[in-house]
Order: sequence, then structure tokens, then C-alpha cells
Amino acid sequence: MSAGHETMQAVVQHRYGTDPEKLLQVEQVPKPVMKDDEVLIRVRAAGVDAGTLVMMTGLPYLTRFVGFGLLRPKAPVPGWAVAGTVEAVGAAVTGLVPGDDVFGTCRGSFAQYAVTRPGRLAPKPASMTFEQAAALPNSATTALQAVRDRGKVRPGQHVLVIGASGGVGSYAVQIAKALGAEVTGACSTAKADLVLAIGADHVLDYTRADITAGPQRYDVIIDIAGDRPLARMRRILAPSGTLVLTGGKGSAWLGPMTRNLRAQLLSAIARQKLTSFIAFERQADLNDIRDLAASAALSPAIDRAYPLAEAAAAMRQLIDGQVRGKVVVSVDPGAH
Repeated sequence: MSAGHETMQAVVQHRYGTDPEKLLQVEQVPKPVMKDDEVLIRVRAAGVDAGTLVMMTGLPYLTRFVGFGLLRPKAPVPGWAVAGTVEAVGAAVTGLVPGDDVFGTCRGSFAQYAVTRPGRLAPKPASMTFEQAAALPNSATTALQAVRDRGKVRPGQHVLVIGASGGVGSYAVQIAKALGAEVTGACSTAKADLVLAIGADHVLDYTRADITAGPQRYDVIIDIAGDRPLARMRRILAPSGTLVLTGGKGSAWLGPMTRNLRAQLLSAIARQKLTSFIAFERQADLNDIRDLAASAALSPAIDRAYPLAEAAAAMRQLIDGQVRGKVVVSVDPGAH
């Protein structure tokens, strides 16, 4: 952060915790200063996702040892996904100029300005608002890696997406459909209409029945933030099918890693493939997401856009599991 005189408004947290109303507050803070290989972005909108929740809570504890900060957040401004306009570029940056509209990832997107590296950005889809574009990074790229890269979904396959109404799940449904699959989405009763609206062929209501007890067998299952026993998941997986695990709660120390490791060990001795992964950032994936959006194969389902001053309310909606698709923080609602 700059030690100079220029300041900006940003959401700030000074400690870890699970109560956003007590943790997150808008403050006047120094405006960030970019390095020669970085880009300064005027933030128009920021995405709200599970990664931001990890930044806020510091859970699982393992994340604190990999750069988040051991006792308190190393980066006090939360927010990961961003859409905005290039304000300035460093001396070593090529391919971007001030005025370019972009989307991607950064540290601290819940602010009026943020810095990031150009490799973490891509041109904003021209047909989308900044709020829509901010809903794409992290969630859509995670879905792309789960469905295309890990699940290797092919035309004609039967795909089950568990958690189909959430941020990652709503994109996973659309990407699987774009790849030619027949898609079933599992969600709660209140969100079934959304899952059908984004293109699912069938919906399973996991509040009314055990989705692992039916006769259907799936070629690929994308399990997002689930915690069902692997034995039950394998029961509805085709004999040579693929189960992809991403996200999940698990223990306070390791999160979903214990379940994920168990899946990897089972996969070594089973005909079925059980795999898990942590999504990583690739500019190529942002470009692929942009192309899918441009072709109308992918569209964010925006539940609500909150102003910067109400970022805590956005996080509360995510924590309470009440999000239909995505919520975003609109930092500069006057921009289009």
C-alpha cells in the first residue's frame, strides 16, 4: 500500500472472524501503488465467493500458513474477483492501456482501486455489465476446470452437478450443457426454478429425498462443497465414471482435504475415477470464459448487487447459504 497522500474508500478487516457485520467496515485507506509489472485498476464491481470467505475467516487454519497471515489478515482489504477499468500500467506491462475494461482477480477488490498482474486479467466481455463480469472470475474458472479439465465431460454424457444453484454450480451446469452433456442439477426446493432456467435438463431436490438413492447412474458427478460419504457418491456413479470434488467444509484445520485425500486413495484401487482439486488462476481460462459468455453459452445468475458500504450484508447472504447464483459488490454503480 502507498504511504503517500492519495486515499480511497475500501472495506477493511483487522482480524479474522465469522461475523461480517462486526468485522467488515468501510474506511479511508491509502490508495495502492503498482509496481513496474503491475496494473492499477479502478474497480467497478467485485465478486463475492468462497475464496473471499476464506480470506475473512482464516479457515481452514491451513490457509493462514500459505500467505493469508497467521494471526491476522496480511491483506486487510478482502475481495478476490474484480471487474473494472485500467487506470494505469507499470513500465514493464504490455498489452494493456489505461481505459481498457477488464475482469479477473486481485488482492483487495472490495475497494475503489486495486493492483494486480496483467496475467490475472482478460478483456471484459463487451455484452456484460461490470457487475456481471465481476461474477465470473474464481467461480466460472473453477467450474471450467472441474467440468472440462477434471471431469472431461463429452457430448451425450449424463452429468450430475451437486450444488447447482450456487456460484460455481450455476456455471458448471451451463458449461456441461455447452459441452453437449445431459445435465441434472441437485439443489434445494427454493432454487429449482433457477437451475432449470440456466439450462439443466433435470433437477433433484436434496431436501426431499436422498439424491444418492435413485437408480440413475452418472458418467460425471461434480460435487461442489459437499460432504456426503464417498461410498454413497460412488453408488450413483457409472462403473467407469468420474467424481470431481471441489470445495467443501471439513475440519477447521484441513478443511475438505481429508475427504479429498480419501477420494484420491480410493481412486487408485477403484475402476471409477475420484478426483479433487483446488482451482488455480490461468489467463487462458479467463479468455475461454469470456468466449463462452460472448457466445451466450454462459451467463451469470446475479442474485443481488450490494453497494460497497453493504459488503458485510453480501458476505452474510453467502454465509447463510441464501445466494441464488452469485452476489456482487458494486463499487462504482454509475459506470457502464
